[in-house]
Order: sequence, then structure tokens, then C-alpha cells
Amino acid sequence: MVRCRHRQGIAAALVPGRGIAGVRGSAGGRAAAVIGSAHHEAVARVDELVLAIGPKLGAPSINRRDVVLVTGPWLAGTSSVITALRRRLPQHRFVESPRLGAGAVPTVVVFVVSAATPMTESDCALLDAAAGHTDVVIAAVTKIDLHRTWREVLAANRAKLAAHAPRYGAVPWVGVAAAPQLGPPGVDDLVATVRTELAAPDIARRNRLRAWHAGLLLAGQRFNRDAAGAGRRARVDGLREERGSVLQRRRQDRTGRTIALRGQIQQARVQLCYFARSRCASVRTELQEDIAGLARQRLADFQSYARGRIDEIVTEVGDGITAQLVEVSREMSLPVDFPPADPLPAVAMPAPPLASRRLETRLMMVLGVGFGLGVALTLSRLLAGLAPGLDLGLTLAGILGCVVVGLAVALWVVRTRALLADRAVLERWTADVLSSLGCTLEQLVASRVLAAETLLATALWGSDEAANARAAAQVSAIDSELREHARAAARAAARRDREMPTIRAALEAVCAELGESGTSSGTATPGTATAGGGAGLPRHSEANGRDFGS
Repeated sequence: MVRCRHRQGIAAALVPGRGIAGVRGSAGGRAAAVIGSAHHEAVARVDELVLAIGPKLGAPSINRRDVVLVTGPWLAGTSSVITALRRRLPQHRFVESPRLGAGAVPTVVVFVVSAATPMTESDCALLDAAAGHTDVVIAAVTKIDLHRTWREVLAANRAKLAAHAPRYGAVPWVGVAAAPQLGPPGVDDLVATVRTELAAPDIARRNRLRAWHAGLLLAGQRFNRDAAGAGRRARVDGLREERGSVLQRRRQDRTGRTIALRGQIQQARVQLCYFARSRCASVRTELQEDIAGLARQRLADFQSYARGRIDEIVTEVGDGITAQLVEVSREMSLPVDFPPADPLPAVAMPAPPLASRRLETRLMMVLGVGFGLGVALTLSRLLAGLAPGLDLGLTLAGILGCVVVGLAVALWVVRTRALLADRAVLERWTADVLSSLGCTLEQLVASRVLAAETLLATALWGSDEAANARAAAQVSAIDSELREHARAAARAAARRDREMPTIRAALEAVCAELGESGTSSGTATPGTATAGGGAGLPRHSEANGRDFGS
């Protein structure tokens, strides 16, 4: 069957199958030679037509086999159909898809579908894959002996396939009963159609044009895919997100570490001030307890004892400051070598005013003497009242005893009052010294913490600079890759803009030879294409271009 829709712009050649009825012996050999020559001439003329438009276009790298491919969906009856065709047309080779071989394309495609149900989109896609490089397609509806509505199914399939791709609009449809339950196989129409298509004079030309059509479509899709660069765009988006994350993380780290350092310094200052005040309070209580039980013999040694305790407190606070600052450095992960601490400040401790009490001493002596005389007189009167009849000697002895007791009491009062006065002086002196100690410790804490803050801030700045350098290196590497992707996209777009006019012109010429409407025909949108041919020129497709070289 010859399709009138194909133009004869390229000279047609007789390219039937492997052997034609009536050709025998030497005549058959001469006919085969003529057929092979005509086949190559038709292919060469098609290639010449396309290469005249685009000399740099490479011919389709396909392996055209002189076989008929019988294929179809699962349970469509493919095996029965191919068995019947092999029996009726033994001079031709019929194969199924697994027997075709990788990279090989058939001369004719017989697409088999069941009459049980109309075709689906997946069935159309299967035909697209099988007939992508073959123009001669025959469609058969099988199992017509079991399904009375096979004619309606055939009509629906014809409409479905024509809507899927215009190139299938002229595909011949036949009904087949390859393995009927009753009666002989009904494959006469299919056999006649296959024989007619194989004997068509322009079969080689049509198939070569279809191969060029598929190759040009794939080449255009490849250029559009390279220019669109879906994978490249995804990588660029990922790089931009990574770049923003690096910069944002660097800003957050810098701000967070600065805030953390300030917080650690403030916390250390508060803790150290509290520690210094608590040590001052504890030593105040300790010294006051010592003063309350202080004997006169230890008055002279109390000043040195207090100075020793205060020096111990200053040393203890200094060690606590160093330990706290080292802890801050470790928590901030800042390797800071603190310089040796300056000598600890000395607390001003003037001698307690225990000697300058002349007037108070005189007053106490007068009061003590008076108190002693009072005691002596009281005892003498008591003695006289108890023993009024004593002789003069005993009376004098009693008076002398009363005087001695009075003097002892007066002396005890004077010494006790002097000791209490000295203790009061020492308490006031201790309070003054500890007040000076508190000021000294606060100054020590403030100066040491300030110096440590300067060192830690310097170390933090150095750490930030190192982190900034690492972040800058990462950003620079990302920017370099982004620039490389931009250059690759520009090169791909330039190549597409340079090559697409030639591909478009060649595709229009091929479509014209095939009797199709050119690059605007088909069901595909301007950005896609169907594998069945007759589709619009691709712009952003995902097919590969391995079957066509440029």
C-alpha cells in the first residue's frame, strides 16, 4: 500500500523485502543487486537533501535491519500474530522487540493491540518508542473473533492514535484473528497490507526521512536541554543557597561569640565581686570573734595576725580571679596565655591607736580608786556591825584588810575597763581595715577582669579573622563555580542559537518530504515533542540526542 501523502521530491527507489515472489535464480540475484543499489541511492539522496541545508549535521547513526517488528502491549496477541505472519510470508523476517537487538531499527512496524479495550496513553508511548525511526507502521486489532465490538474499538484506536501524533493519521488498521478458537486464522488483510507496504517503492526513502526527523528532533531537544540546564540550574540554586548559608552562619557565629564573650565576662565580674565580698564578710566575722576572746597578752600580736589573714584573703581572691578567667577562656575556646599577674596590692593597715589614752586612763584610775574606797568602807562598816566588841588590834587588821580588798577591786576595774576599751578600738580598727580590703579587692577584680577582657577580645578577633578567611575561601570557591556555570550556560545558549536555525530548516524540509506540516504540526507544545514524529520543534525537552550527531 503506497501512501499518497508522501511527496516524491527525492527520487523513489524500489526497495522491497528480502526476496519477491517470481524472482528466482540468476534473475533473483540481479534483482537483489538492483534493489540494494536503489536502496542506497534513496538513502544517499535523502542525506544529500538534508546535508545541503546543514553541512555540519551528522547522518543518523542507526542500524536499519531488513526485518518487520511485531510489537504491542502485554496480552495483545503479539506471539500469535508473528507466528501467523511467519507462516504466510516466509520470505520476510518477523521479530519481536527482544530479538531486534540493541541499536537496531526495523523496516516496518506492526503494532498489535487487543480488541478488548481501546488504546491508552501508555500504548501510544510504546508505539512511539518502537516506530521512532521507522515511518512504515501497520496497526492491527487482534482477537476480533472474541469481541463483537472490535470495529468500534478499531475506530476509537484510530482516532486516539491520530490525536496523539498526526503522523499516525494515515496508518492502515486491520482486524486480525491470529489464533481463533474456531476456524482458520483470519490474517489475510494483515498479510496483504504487510506485503503491500514492503513492496512500496519509497519505503527506504520514507524510513530514512523518518530517521532524520527523529534525529533532528533529538538534536534540537539536546541543544534546548543543554541551554536550559535543569541540572545546572539545580546546582546553581544549591550553590547560591550554600553561599547564603555560609555568610549567614558566619554573621551569626560572629555575633553569637561576641555576645557570649560579653556575657561570660559580666558573669565572671559578678561572681568575683560576690566572692570578694563574701571573703571580706567571713574574715570580719572571724576577726570579731578573735577580738571578743582576745587576752591582754595577745593585744600586741593581733595586728600581725590580722595582716596575715588579710594577705591570705587577697591571695585567695587573686587565685580565684585567675581560675575564673581561665575557665572563661576554656568555655569560649580561646587559647589565651594570660601574662603573670602583677604583685597583689597591699592593704593599708595603720597601727591600732592603743597607746594614746592618758586622759581616759586618769579618769578610770579616779573611778577605780573611788570604787575601791567605796568597797573598803562598805566592808569596814559591815565588819564593825558584825563584831562591835573587837579590840583595837583586830579592828586595825580588819580596816587594813578592807583597804586591800578595795585596792584590788579598784585595780581590777581599771584593767578590765582598759581591756574592753582596747577591744573596742581593735573592732573599729578591724572594720576600717576590712573596708579598705573590700575596696582593694574590688579594684583588683575590676583591673584583672578588664585586662582579661582585652586579651579575650583580641583572641576573639583573631579567631573571627580566621573564620572570616575560611568563609571567604568557601564563598570564593562557590563564586568561581557559579561563574563557571554562567559561562557554560552562555556557551550552551550561544550554541543553541547558532545551531537551531539550521536544525529547524532541515526539520521543515524533512517534514515537507514526509507530507507533514513541518515544525508546527503535532500535538506537542513548542517546548516538547512526541517520539512518534510530527511533533513541534523542541525547545525545552528532556530527550537525549545520542542517535544524531552534530
